[in-house]
Amino acid sequence: MSRTGANLPPRFPRGRPTNRGPVWQHLPLRPLWVCRGCGHPWPCATARLTLLADYRDDRVGLHVYLGSALYAATADLHRLNPNPGPDPAALHARFLGWVRPRPSP
Repeated sequence: MSRTGANLPPRFPRGRPTNRGPVWQHLPLRPLWVCRGCGHPWPCATARLTLLADYRDDRVGLHVYLGSALYAATADLHRLNPNPGPDPAALHARFLGWVRPRPSP
């Protein structure tokens, strides 16, 4: 199992260190999906900046990674609170809504 949880790709696919502290600090804590480092809903602001930097040349890969995290988070959060369950629009905004397409050259 990877540090990010079962069935999720590694968080830092190229293994590059970052200047934002240790890699594990801003990973999701499952099944709550809060940041291990700051306690904010994951992906927190630092995780978002790190992900954008790490996937700067692979925006499709970033979307695939966040989509798989969204899928896992939906299942985990629904299991924790099935009635009424997580809000799909809020989860989409949290996991994918902040990633903007790169402008065309």
